[in-house]
Amino acid sequence: MSVDGWHTLLVLGGIRSGKSEFAESLVADAPMVRYVATAPAGDPDDTEWATRLAAHRARRPGSWTTEETATDPGRLAEVITAAGPNDTLLVDDLGGWVTVLLDPAHQPADDTATVAELAAAVRASEARLVLVSPEVGLSLVPTTPLGRAFTDALGATNRAVADACDAVALVVAGQTAWLKPPAASLPTVPAAHAPADATAPAGAATDAATGGAGAVTAATGGIHPAGTVGAPPEPRHAAVGRGVDDVALPEVLTPAATPPPAGVPAGPAGAGDWAAPTMALPMIATGLVIQPGMELPMPDDYTGPQAVDRLATLDVPGAGLGVLEQVVGFAAATQGSANPRPWAAVRVLLLHGDHEGGASAGAVAGESARRARQARAGRGALARLAAENGASLQVVEAPASAPFEDGPALTGEQVEAALRYGWRLAEQAADAGVQLLVLAACGAGAEAAAAAVLAATAGAEPPAVLGRVVNDQGEIDDNAWMVRCAAVRDALHRTRRSPREAKDILAELGGGDIATATGVLLGATARRVPVLLDGPVGTAAGMVSRDLAGQARHWCLLPDHGGRPGVRLAADVLGLTPLLDLRLDLGEGATALAALPLLRSALTLAASLPVHPSLGGADSDAPAGPAFAEPTPAGPGPTTTGSDEPDFAEPEPAGPGPTTVGYDQPVSPGRRAD
Repeated sequence: MSVDGWHTLLVLGGIRSGKSEFAESLVADAPMVRYVATAPAGDPDDTEWATRLAAHRARRPGSWTTEETATDPGRLAEVITAAGPNDTLLVDDLGGWVTVLLDPAHQPADDTATVAELAAAVRASEARLVLVSPEVGLSLVPTTPLGRAFTDALGATNRAVADACDAVALVVAGQTAWLKPPAASLPTVPAAHAPADATAPAGAATDAATGGAGAVTAATGGIHPAGTVGAPPEPRHAAVGRGVDDVALPEVLTPAATPPPAGVPAGPAGAGDWAAPTMALPMIATGLVIQPGMELPMPDDYTGPQAVDRLATLDVPGAGLGVLEQVVGFAAATQGSANPRPWAAVRVLLLHGDHEGGASAGAVAGESARRARQARAGRGALARLAAENGASLQVVEAPASAPFEDGPALTGEQVEAALRYGWRLAEQAADAGVQLLVLAACGAGAEAAAAAVLAATAGAEPPAVLGRVVNDQGEIDDNAWMVRCAAVRDALHRTRRSPREAKDILAELGGGDIATATGVLLGATARRVPVLLDGPVGTAAGMVSRDLAGQARHWCLLPDHGGRPGVRLAADVLGLTPLLDLRLDLGEGATALAALPLLRSALTLAASLPVHPSLGGADSDAPAGPAFAEPTPAGPGPTTTGSDEPDFAEPEPAGPGPTTVGYDQPVSPGRRAD
């Protein structure tokens, strides 16, 4: 839970501002939280106050423990002082604490000394500590002596605690502004409470790294030159360092004359709320910093259950959507709306990165490169399914991985570059209005590398998570499978005394494709873009991303496990329930695209069906014109291509050179979808 630069935080805000929800989101991923309740019980006849307390209790996870301090104001400082470095405390709130402090039952008392004791305890605290308090400094002066005594005491408490804390945040109407960011790095704002413009804190970090050249804007992901706050921002990767951040991304191939699926609005969504930038990371001279313990946005905790509950009110015959209710809840939470819309703008990221050595035993030399070329040309299963779904396709060349049984698969510098490269791919998609990413892969030896990652992160036995090897004739090759198992075993033995941090696992075992996929998951989480996982590379990246930002798994959906034992295990560890059991074996990413029309259909029904008449909905029996509008003629010529024609528009000639590149290669100019 530690975030560089702060471990004590004061969250201020008015009534119903969202301050408590924001504070709870900051500690949501802690394994255990001690919730310190300071408010007195109140009048037993005050049902409204009892309802408020019940709502607060209902929000807390079952793993949290609650400690009451209302009977003794000095007890709060004792609880904070006794907490150790592995503890996480959430104090809600200081307004209730001041109310008890001023209670005549505790008078006479030295209020100033008690506040000073609390501030000293906060300053000396070794625990991860978040305190919530009402902000009364912006309100009118109360007309009663008791009201003035309360505001004076609470104002003095807020000032003392704010001075003792590492960071202070102010929540206004659900939007968070950082009043006191730490010098080293900034805590980030969860998506539901992201500020429209976090220029001030992000600018401090950028000025430290660039000599005051500009201010990073969390809401745009870019940099405003000094004095031009209203100017359009540059892309973040164009201004945050050198090296991989300056490398051009591969082109995006778009479907040619493929109509959108039924029920999906035509044209790009563009301004969907879930695609808005919400993340500000510390910037240094070398670019984006990806480090363990990052605080990325979480999906909305409330809209998901609301959307599922709403399904029971719709005019649906039978028992409803069954397991597809999970899709509705997932889309609602990631879109922040109880009435989610079908995903219109979808992008497939096909990661091509081979693994050398025993990991790729049984693979045909050059086969994965052929699959990548095939996808670029709009042919093959993945490209056909992408075109059928109206999805764009981006072929990404990940760095090749050395034999991990002999030494590290990647260097530390390559891991950092691949993570930032994947993050940039997700940012590029979000900037283009993409509402859903599909993670695909086609590298030789990828499944063995994923099995090694699972063995290192989940304690699995390699033979139990490594799928059977099928050769190019469609036959099972047990000898190749045994070679892969031996390679994974040797790699794990070689690294048995190595650190098990996320970047260490990527360098020693994961390789380029899994490292790039991890960066994609982190970048998509930061920009609130959901991801469909499908296969070993995506789920292995999900396992690694837990140690960098635990929020990432909440933005992932697994349509199918594909019958792969490693995917089953990773899904269980990550808490992802596969929706289907199609057992397709068309390559990683293809199963997700095959299931996508079904997922969209569920969202279309949830968004368009009326409430049942028995629950107050309009009676839909009366004729009201045609149920479906006739399609507009599209002019002469076919709307879909023939079997010998590419499904994607070919880029315009741009001279010699590749049209898709890896993270460390130049790119030829060509047509880009975005």
